[in-house]
Amino acid sequence: MTSIVTAAAVSESFEAYQDAAMREPVIITENGRPRTVLLAYEDYLRLSRRDRRVEAAPDLSDEDLAAVEKAEQEPGLDHLNAELLTDKHAADSNLEPSRGL
Repeated sequence: MTSIVTAAAVSESFEAYQDAAMREPVIITENGRPRTVLLAYEDYLRLSRRDRRVEAAPDLSDEDLAAVEKAEQEPGLDHLNAELLTDKHAADSNLEPSRGL
């Protein structure tokens, strides 16, 4: 379970909350609102490795676009295409018909 503490409490017992952050993230609030999170360095590294770079298609160079067009999926991953289609159709079927007011 994540701990939620005030900034004042962290100021008074920083070392204790550093120790707590080694076990679980500590959410630090200010004026009753979450403001920062104290977490173990290893958790930070793990999360930062998940960070992905995203670019808009219009920002890609012609060379980049050509590379994307030539790209092929690795063997053994064809099931992902089927999963995308299944998810898309499932999402479409879950939409409620619009109701006029």
